[in-house]
Formats: sequence, structure tokens, C-alpha cells
Amino acid sequence: MTVEVTTSFPVDTDADLLSAHTLLGCLVRELAGPDRQVTVDTGRLLLRLPHIGQVLRATLLRVSTVAAHRFAGPVQRHAGGTTWVDLGLAELADLVDAELTARTGHGNDEFATQVRASRDALHDTLARRPDRPDRPVAEPAATYLDSEQSLLAGHPRHPAPKWRSGEPSRWRRFSPETRTAFPPHWLAAPAELVHEHAVGGDFDQHARTSDLLGRPLPAGYRALPVHPWQFQLLSDDPDLAPVLAAARIEGALLDLGQTGLPCHPTASVRTLYQPEIDVFLKTSLNVRITNCLRKNAAYELRGAVALTGVLARPFAEVAARHPGFGALPEPAARSVVLPGHLGTARQRHAILEGFGTILRTGITGRLRPGEQVHLAGALAAAQLDPAGTRTRLADLVDHRDPAAWAGLWWRRYLNLLVPPVLRLWAEHGIVLEPHLQNVLAVLDADGIPTQVLVRDLEGTKLLAHRHTDLLAALPAEVSGAAAYSEENGWNRVAYCLFVNHLTEIAGALADLVPARPRFEDELWDTVADVVATTGTDLGGPPRLRALLAGVPLPAKTNLLIRWQRAADRHAGYVPFPNPLGRALPEDLR
Repeated sequence: MTVEVTTSFPVDTDADLLSAHTLLGCLVRELAGPDRQVTVDTGRLLLRLPHIGQVLRATLLRVSTVAAHRFAGPVQRHAGGTTWVDLGLAELADLVDAELTARTGHGNDEFATQVRASRDALHDTLARRPDRPDRPVAEPAATYLDSEQSLLAGHPRHPAPKWRSGEPSRWRRFSPETRTAFPPHWLAAPAELVHEHAVGGDFDQHARTSDLLGRPLPAGYRALPVHPWQFQLLSDDPDLAPVLAAARIEGALLDLGQTGLPCHPTASVRTLYQPEIDVFLKTSLNVRITNCLRKNAAYELRGAVALTGVLARPFAEVAARHPGFGALPEPAARSVVLPGHLGTARQRHAILEGFGTILRTGITGRLRPGEQVHLAGALAAAQLDPAGTRTRLADLVDHRDPAAWAGLWWRRYLNLLVPPVLRLWAEHGIVLEPHLQNVLAVLDADGIPTQVLVRDLEGTKLLAHRHTDLLAALPAEVSGAAAYSEENGWNRVAYCLFVNHLTEIAGALADLVPARPRFEDELWDTVADVVATTGTDLGGPPRLRALLAGVPLPAKTNLLIRWQRAADRHAGYVPFPNPLGRALPEDLR
């Protein structure tokens, strides 16, 4: 039979294809898979949008055990008979918009626009990505920053992973993908107006502020590092600008300008790394990136430091049991509280949060000679970096025997990551968020993992029924944000560890061994062995027994939460095909 294919939209750009494949992957995971509206046959994926009566297809580059497929070429729509029409990203987004409108009974006038804007941002990045960073640095920071700034396509299962509010001309020079570096915008405030939380010293000691800033301050003043983009946003805000101007006139704020040592934006955009000082500044940024406004709420400034103190002992105990596992603490946070006569309480609170920065400790002191640090999300990336950075597993593989190398890499990585994360949850009631952007992999000269470092306490939670007294001792706004129920805690740790993280790493390793179609299954068999051993060591937690029996995993609904325009914390979960399930013994059948 001859199949006619026509093209109605241009699909010849890398950005358009990558964005269409990512959106199709979201459909498979959140809608078509759970609703049994997808099938794989003869090298193609067929997917039905049942509420609008449309059928899509795509060529499969590799079939995935857990439906995290690799696609090739344009997504196509069935146009009747034997005719299939190539779809550009814009038309695919419109079809998804129509399906979700019919499915949920309400529309979303932002959705398709954000999907297209994400594609346009990716196109801008691919066209402008420089061959070399703005500011070369020495190893091991050079390789680490290459990795942080190489996450070109972003979240692999999000409908608009590179969408950022604001015009590209505003954010381009602050974008990690442009391999940029810039000094913070520094303010100074009288010590009595400084809002600070710290453990084990003060903000200036942890941040080495005098070295970062590189200039003296007037007596009695303290320095505040601010993201330059954020300073622009707040200075241009018609509601806050008059208050900030009055504060400068009175001396409640001194504007020191962009000065001091340059910092490098990491994958999160708002977190800046200074390699010579070896510190991270997690700044506030009133910009929506994917789902969330990336500002530091007042409770987060206090909560990060409080959790650093609370978690120090259990983290140390788990690290002692599992050498090679570590966490990056956040021991200090700082902002400013303007005097009561400047602005309203609401305006002063907005400025407190808008200028808030959380200090995170660095990485180089944890490394042995020859070790290098990579962002897990960059290791899992499938697409080539046009700048040629060696940041992906595909760039690091030993091509003499890729299957053996991949198998060794996987076993080492799993044993560094999985047991401590599960031990913190099962024994200590601590829920980490070990997703792809929250884990740093430390590799030796052969590219084999030697350590894993988890970061970002914003997503770290305490199981409420296990920490009643501790939570009661914290301020109400901190304890409310830090507490999870048992169900929420399991969903979060299981999604981040197995679905978001290990699924993508396993897929990247499977890509290295195309001659063995079952290689991904072999990788998941290794995961099952590690989970089984860990479960035995932890006394057999029921949820791990159920996991090994094949109970579905929870997959976070990134597509649906974006459609609902709700905060990330309100995201639901759909069943995810569990690759760890083991058949009932033969003698029981």
C-alpha cells in the first residue's frame, strides 16, 4: 500500500522537532498511556486523541521499556485513508490544546503560546550558543560549568521546558545556555535592617562576602547580592520602584551596582555559582520558568537554613553508611526589611522576598584529584551540544566496549544514589527530591561515578507523622511547607528517583548499545536487585515490597498541571509502567 504524506507546517528545524518530540512524550506518559490510547507497531508509535477523534504517529528511533521512547522525524496526523500529514510544533500544540479542552471542559489561553515560546527560546539558544564560555575558568569548575550550562532542551517530559516569562532580549544575557557570566548587583543596608538566618556562622562568613564583593562597605552596613535581572525587574516595577527610590534617598539601601567577582548561572537560571570562592547564590527571580515563579519566599529563606540544621545529623549518619553520598547544605540566607514608613507592609514584604538570597556551599572541596562533576540532567541529555561540550553519557562512553562500560557505570551510580535516598525516607522520615536537576554526579578519569551530591533543600520535606515534635518547634509557615504526609512523601521520592531520574539515565545508557534491544530491560533488572537488597537492609518497607511486586510508580503530571495553571506543589500523579515487577514464582501458578 502506498501511503501519501503531505507537509502543512515547516518541521525542518532542530528546535521544532525536539519540542514536538518532547510534547509527544508528555502525551504518552500522562494521557495516552494511562488511558490505553497508544500502541507501538512496526517501528512506529500510534497515539489517539480520543476526545477530538485524531490519530497521531511518529517513527521510533528506539522503543523504551517504560515508554520513554526516542522519536525520529516529524509527528504526523492521520488525514483519512492512507494520508498522513506532517505536523509542526505549533499545529501539534493546537491539537493538544483542543484535546485537553474537550477532556477537562475548560480552556487555557496561555498553553499553546507557552509551548511555542519554549520552542522559540530553544531555537534562539541553538542559533546563538557560543563555542566557548564568556569567562574561562580552571578545572574542575570548567567541566562542571560546561555541564550546568549545557541543558539545552530542558526537562525531557515537560510541555514547555524552555519557556521563560519576558522577552529574550531581557533574559538572553542571563541564560546559562549562552555560557555567560556576570557579577551580581550588590546592595548594602544598615545592619539593623538586614534580615538574616544562619547556622554555624553568619552569611558573610559562609559566602566570603568581602572576597565576592571586592570592596569595603560603609561602617554599619551589610552587603546584599541580587540577581541583576531581578534588580531590573524590581526597579522597573511601578508598584515597588518608588519605595526603592525612597529607600536609596534615605540610605536604607545603597546601590553598589554590578561589581565584584563574576558568577555563572547554573541550569536553574537563578542560582549563580562563583568558582573561585566555590559558593552558590540561590537568588530570587520574579520570573516564571516552566511552572513556577522563581522567587525565594520569606518562609523559604528561613526554612532552608532551619532544614540545614535539622538535617545535618541524619545526612552525616547516612553518608557514613553510604560513602560517596553527600548533600550540599544551605547554611545562610539574607535579605532586607525596610523601615515601616517606607511603603506598605505588602510592598516591604515583596522587597524582602525579591531581594532574598540563599547561600549554598560549594563542591570543589569534596573532590579528589582528577574527579569531575556533572549535572545528572546533562548526562541524560540525548541531543548533541552544538558547542561540542563533553557533558553527556554519549560523550563519555568507552567505545571499545560500550555495553560493559554502561553496565559498570549504572551499577556504580545506582549504589551511590538509591540506597541513601531510600534510607533517608524509610529510617529518617526525610523526603529528598533527587530529580535530574537536583543531583550532581562526580566521575573519575574514566567517567565512572565515585560520588553523588544532592542539592536544593526547597524540595526536601519531613514526614509529618515521624517528626511531630520537630515540626512543632519550627515557625508555622516553615513547618507547614516542610511537612509531607506518608502518601505525598512516597509519591514525591518515588517519582523523582525512579521516574524523573533513573528513567532518563537508563534511556541514555540504552542509546549507547543499540545492537541489544533488551539492554534497557537489563538495566532495570539491576535497579530491581539494588532495591531488593536495600529493602532487606531496611527491614522490608511495605512500599518497597509492593514496588518489587510491580505496583505502578507515580508519574508527576507536568502537562496537566501546566494546563490547570496551578502551582507545582498541586501536581497530581498518573500510573507509570513499573519495570521492576517480578513474576510470581512458578510453583504458585
